[in-house]
Amino acid sequence: MIWLPENREANLQVAVGVSSRNFKKATDRNRIKRLMREAYRLQKTHLQNQLQEKEKRMSVFILYVGKILPEYELVFEKTGVILTRLAKFIDDKT
Repeated sequence: MIWLPENREANLQVAVGVSSRNFKKATDRNRIKRLMREAYRLQKTHLQNQLQEKEKRMSVFILYVGKILPEYELVFEKTGVILTRLAKFIDDKT
């Protein structure tokens, strides 16, 4: 499936997902997605600023593939790792 961003003006677009195979209850999937979005919201500024400086755009889809309901601290830490790697990727490409 190809996803084309609707807002072509935004430098950074992020979507999150959780497998229904691992989490049968929608409430569990929604909780994980809320945790992921909140962790991203609090840590996104560095990556957004970097993209804006380099006049680049990025669309990212983050998929949670774990089998246990995570704690917020773990989600926050792993989201930071992802955003750091993306920032490094942007630096390496320019």
